[in-house]
Amino acid sequence: MAERRYRRKIFSKRGKLAFALKFLGFWFLVFGFWFLVLFIYYAKDLPRPEKFTERSLFESSKIYDRTGQVLLYEIYGEEKRTWVSLETVPEYLKQAVIAAEDANFYHHFGVDFKGIARAILADLKIGGAAYGGSTIPQQLIRSTFLSTQKTAERKTREIILALELDRRYSKNQILEWYLNQVPFGQNAYGVEAASQTYFQKSVRGLSLSEAAVLAALIKAPSHLSPYGDYKEELLTRKNYVLDRMVAEGFLNQNQAELAKQEEINFSKITQPIKAPHFTLWVKQYLEKQYGEDFLRERGLKIYTSLNWDFQKLAEDIVEEGVKVNKDYNAHNAALVAIDPKTGEILAMVGSADYFGEPYPKDCTPGVNCLFDPNFNIAVGTEQNPGRQPGSAFKPFIYTTAFEKGYDDLTTVSDEETNFGIWGDKEYIPQNYDGRFRGLVTLRQGLAQSLNIPSIKVLYLAGTENKIETPLLTNNFTGQEQVFVEGLKNSIGIAKEMGITTLDKPLSFYGPSIVLGGGEVKLLDITSAYGVFATEGLKIEPVPILKIEDRDGNIIFENTKTQKRVLGSKVARLINDILSDNAARAPMFGLSSHLYFENYQVAAKTGTTDNFRDCWTIGYTPSLSVGVWAGNNNNESMIKKQPAATVAGPIFHNFMEEVLPSFPKESFVKP
Repeated sequence: MAERRYRRKIFSKRGKLAFALKFLGFWFLVFGFWFLVLFIYYAKDLPRPEKFTERSLFESSKIYDRTGQVLLYEIYGEEKRTWVSLETVPEYLKQAVIAAEDANFYHHFGVDFKGIARAILADLKIGGAAYGGSTIPQQLIRSTFLSTQKTAERKTREIILALELDRRYSKNQILEWYLNQVPFGQNAYGVEAASQTYFQKSVRGLSLSEAAVLAALIKAPSHLSPYGDYKEELLTRKNYVLDRMVAEGFLNQNQAELAKQEEINFSKITQPIKAPHFTLWVKQYLEKQYGEDFLRERGLKIYTSLNWDFQKLAEDIVEEGVKVNKDYNAHNAALVAIDPKTGEILAMVGSADYFGEPYPKDCTPGVNCLFDPNFNIAVGTEQNPGRQPGSAFKPFIYTTAFEKGYDDLTTVSDEETNFGIWGDKEYIPQNYDGRFRGLVTLRQGLAQSLNIPSIKVLYLAGTENKIETPLLTNNFTGQEQVFVEGLKNSIGIAKEMGITTLDKPLSFYGPSIVLGGGEVKLLDITSAYGVFATEGLKIEPVPILKIEDRDGNIIFENTKTQKRVLGSKVARLINDILSDNAARAPMFGLSSHLYFENYQVAAKTGTTDNFRDCWTIGYTPSLSVGVWAGNNNNESMIKKQPAATVAGPIFHNFMEEVLPSFPKESFVKP
């Protein structure tokens, strides 16, 4: 009996155990079924993890100097980003991010359940959702595909996709995606953009302390911004990141303490831009060619023609020159330097200081300012295409006459002359110094920039048959049509050489075009003078050498080539006259700003008759440089100084600095 009762007791316990197991099994199946249903429900619309390899992240485009080493400007939309490989990122930056954001990154399967549990317990203690416990894969999924809203549904979707992401891809691939995707504030996404934004250096050049700052920013980039009210909180978290690196074995305590003591210098909040007039001109061109959105998103690398060393020199020299010229009431200046053999623009200064204040302070930029810092005199605008070049236009008149068979020994009379009726009155100009010299050669006329002989050269440029005897007449009344032909021929040659303006009727200009009565652009006339330097070969100005896409493929490369527009014999004759220091000495002196003791430089000045514009343009076989000085609002210079005094020093100082960078060359004799 006792044995029977014992067996019944045993069977009773076994029955209860079996019942309990069946009960638990039933609910396990129920909960498992519902978990599967929930998994399918939440996962049905999830993007595939492969999207990371298919997805093209928006990447900003960059404008560089000719070397690709100097960043002039970055074009970006809402996201400023530059993709870098994981190998480019310093090891201690990777370690800092892992220590601060996901210490078990290399050991979990995409989700750190222990971390989630710790976060839940911490949230329960404070009665709110403050701690996330998200791993790097979870953060990557969230920032790429999901919202940041803290809901159970979003969290479930995040966990599911993070597990799948970790299953499909290596840890290093996930880390590379993360480091190029995570936001750092100030529109900077990814570590390279963040490094450039906060420290103006590539990520590979970050110090340990700077790397810890970037890792600290990830937690709350807006709140912890070094430009806000919580900079000290950012630096405190930076030290916390260094302590975490010690705890994870990435650093020893001594290294961390040294990094904590390092002074952090944040760059200015404004987006840097170098060579602003040139760079923004290039940007405007690119926007017309490719569109603004394409530039902001496709990560182009634009290699310009700019020589950064020359550009810095030009900016400093122009600024210093204007300080002196203010005594003459000339408050602005511009400079362009071109390689005449390639057309490459080596330097462009559109005004004395792009970041300066308009002058006077109560003026309206573009209307009545003596100094308008943002206006680019070098290229002008459609509304204001250029400035009057004064006598700097004379070489084109002489070139036209030389093309018709005249030469530097041809003589004309320098005397008071009536050049006929233009408009409603007779045109009787004067020489700059008010003197008359009698018979002069065309070499003397051009080298000394004599007005009356030069206007008679315009007449020669319009004649059908070459005049063999000296042009002695001092009255051209009734001969206006010959001047019109000279205008037509001279303007035609000027346009062939690169002048893009002068589109008004010929009668509008009249003989005064010889003295600069038509407006030109500084870039154009500097390039056109380069045709003389190359003995008649023209090439359009080149601001861009090549453009690469984000993968390094060349999508544009400069292929411009030279084209003959002028006979070499004529070009050599112009070069010989404009570099003849003895021939110009009677007007300019032997040691003027146009003379260089150890170099042969051809040069010409230009001053408008109302002293509103001063020019100096000169060249060697390898360099063409143009300088303009004056006021944006066309106000005259009060002391009536010539171009040799106002623009000449800027030209001379720049040429003197850069000429040693070129081979010492001489012009071929005509």
